[in-house]
Amino acid sequence: MSDKKTSDLGDVRLDRDRRRRCGFAEVVYGEGKSADTLQRVITQLLQDGEEAFVTRIAPAAVVELLPIFPQARHHAQARTLRVCPVGFQPPAKQGKVAIVTAGTTDLPVAEEARETLDWMGVSTDLICDVGVAGPHRLPEQLPRILGNDAIVVVAGMEAALPSVVAGYVNCPVIGVPTSVGYGANFGGLAALLSMINSCAAHVVVVNIDAGFKGGYVAGMIARRRHDEH
Repeated sequence: MSDKKTSDLGDVRLDRDRRRRCGFAEVVYGEGKSADTLQRVITQLLQDGEEAFVTRIAPAAVVELLPIFPQARHHAQARTLRVCPVGFQPPAKQGKVAIVTAGTTDLPVAEEARETLDWMGVSTDLICDVGVAGPHRLPEQLPRILGNDAIVVVAGMEAALPSVVAGYVNCPVIGVPTSVGYGANFGGLAALLSMINSCAAHVVVVNIDAGFKGGYVAGMIARRRHDEH
């Protein structure tokens, strides 16, 4: 990789020093970016030996980029695109994070978290549809939930699930509120406020529908815990 810390790519100034400072290369937020802009950013990341990771990418941009980067992996539900340089060796898996969803409708946000964690080199276990409306479903999954380095809980509606999960575990629980719900859910605001007001001491909360952010924080916790060992 060049010693140059920033690349001026026209409408983007790519931070090429982020891995040294923060542990991981810059992630590209794809929403609102043209396929041409994304192509330039991905190309620079590949030249630096990094696996390019694009979130919130539009389907139209994917159609244009896949012929240019045939090795790319597009996850339609998560709205992510990952492109590896030739000969790239992914990082060895370190740590484990469970991703728990209250309902099936929360899956796109959960998949974004899972793709983020996989890009970070963290093992994941996705546990779906165990919300509080069927309280017997969560205890059935406890063998998969216990023993993780962190847990990402994705929930809309009244978003009670993070507090319930936290009552069973001794690791950080990252709540990801979703915009799933009826009118008084206010596009996820009710879920956000519910999670922020959790009585469980080890629940922390990211923004509405922010699967990437929830996964990233959980990944940093998991990898740091194992790096220190």
